[in-house]
Amino acid sequence: MNIQQQQRADRHWQAGLQALKSQQWQQAADEFQRGIDCAPADGLMWLNLARAHLSAGHLTEATQAARRAVALAPAQPINGRMLAECLMQQNRFEEAAQVLDALPASAPRDADWYSAHGNALFLSKRLQEAVNAYFKALARKIDDPLVHYRLGLCFKDLSMAREATECFRTAVSLDNGAVRTLSLSLLVHEGRQSCDWTHTAQDTAALLASLDATGESSGQLLSPFALLAVDATPAQQRRMGAIRTRDLTRHVVPLPPPGPRRPGPIRVGYLSCDFHHHATAVLMAELLERRDRQRFEVTLYSHSPDDGTPLSRRIRAACEHFVDVTHQPQAETAQRMRADGIDIAVDLKGHTRGSRFELLAWRPAPVQVTFLGYPATTGADFIDYLIGDPVVTPLAHAGQYSEHLAQLPNSYQPNDRERPLPPAPSREALGLPQDAVVLCCFNQAYKISAAMLDLWAAILHGAPQAVLWLLAWNPHAQANLGRELAARGIPAERLFWAPKMELAEHLARLRAADLFLDTWPCNAHTTASEALWAAVPVLTVPGPTFASRVGASLVTACGLPDLACASEADYVALGTALANDPGLLAHLKRELDSHRLELPLFDTDRYVRDYEALLTRMFERQQAGLPPEHLPPGA
Repeated sequence: MNIQQQQRADRHWQAGLQALKSQQWQQAADEFQRGIDCAPADGLMWLNLARAHLSAGHLTEATQAARRAVALAPAQPINGRMLAECLMQQNRFEEAAQVLDALPASAPRDADWYSAHGNALFLSKRLQEAVNAYFKALARKIDDPLVHYRLGLCFKDLSMAREATECFRTAVSLDNGAVRTLSLSLLVHEGRQSCDWTHTAQDTAALLASLDATGESSGQLLSPFALLAVDATPAQQRRMGAIRTRDLTRHVVPLPPPGPRRPGPIRVGYLSCDFHHHATAVLMAELLERRDRQRFEVTLYSHSPDDGTPLSRRIRAACEHFVDVTHQPQAETAQRMRADGIDIAVDLKGHTRGSRFELLAWRPAPVQVTFLGYPATTGADFIDYLIGDPVVTPLAHAGQYSEHLAQLPNSYQPNDRERPLPPAPSREALGLPQDAVVLCCFNQAYKISAAMLDLWAAILHGAPQAVLWLLAWNPHAQANLGRELAARGIPAERLFWAPKMELAEHLARLRAADLFLDTWPCNAHTTASEALWAAVPVLTVPGPTFASRVGASLVTACGLPDLACASEADYVALGTALANDPGLLAHLKRELDSHRLELPLFDTDRYVRDYEALLTRMFERQQAGLPPEHLPPGA
């Protein structure tokens, strides 16, 4: 390169840096590209070209530039980190980890490099290696709260709850912002998951106070999901959903309005990572199978693991198109949905782990809906409708939701009549007493609280022939629940444990129970409909939030609205009365058993008709040029 070329390259370099500083990403990319034309072997120029493209959301171009920077200077840690970041944003986590693995041993590594390596390893499910990387990061920067938090996530996924808790508490002590709030939410969750409630009240109060103090643009790390199982208000849920959504989508520029619609059936696109053996797929399988294929064409946009299960194959076979977007950038997935002519985009995840619902901010479809996977508002202004029902999302609660409420006439929850229902094993085989009234709750441990245990103990004290049958979710919860019940005067001989097992076996044993005791503020969801499918009545108390009203929706759709109690006192009174009247419980069980397929909750054909009618109303409003509005049944 001669002097003139070097001078031109330097000018473009300086202009590119100035454009980066001004956040003029395309201008910066153009300047660095011109610099590369003068100095094609300048690795730093390629690195900054990658940075400009990445900031502009041009992931393919950014990745190509970063690969060139690595090729020119493989021992420069910053080059590998840039390439890894480009790959991470495309959900290509294993490739990102391999890029960082390949850094020569002699190259220097700082705390930030080890932290980035740990993130890539964690997301690649290489958990033990991620732990080692995070420890090396902390050896160089011991007071980094985000690394302590992420180390806690590793321990959590390794089922090392105590180590995870220690990491989250350290992060809380080191941070006053989003990391502190997120760590508090995990502390609350881990304490509840192990039923160690020593610090639960204090941690929950600190979490809610921290959430209320959170700024309007600092929620990207925060998951509103953490609020579902604690006594957060609907307003807090909506605010946190909105904050996190805004942070996740702050750089998104929506696609231009679509052109004229192609003729044909209504095209529905479902977005999820749960099209495998997962509760969402269990609930949706028959809905997809029994739909009107003449009127609706369905595409699954999946970033699910392929577990090869019969359920996974069933879900795929039920739809016209299956598109694997696992390694596709979000903008490209949105563009694919637009190119496919999707009329109604349905997100099945919301603010849950693995979600990509925020890609709907690109507005790929004229109508956009949230359904089933997340029982609360998303807080997103680009989601038009939330599908509920008059019980779980009454119109009187519309102010809690950023979406318009689209109500099915019965329960919002679809169900699968093809799921198994084997004969019940004997109580003796299950280790249960033959002559007792069996009260059960098979919810995950985090939904159980000290207050719930107080109510259950009151029922057990009032019904001396009753026993309690709980899910053996984890050894810590099992030990702590036994101790807590003993402290409430319930001896160990009245407490029985059900091990985790496959769905068919679980449904069979459920039939041996007499009454399911629901929890709140987060009810049983799929777990409750499984109990009702097994002809076990569910006792619940509806609250102010979606997650706390699911049980009431399900029992109402089974013709048992009286099992949705008005208060905790009524719950104890009715639970005690039922536990002392095995004849009445047996009658309720027979009614559920004999009328199972006629009940609205399990009448899939009726559900499909209602669901498709609701989608059609959304579609027709949009085609008529009308904005979304609340859609009550029959209106």
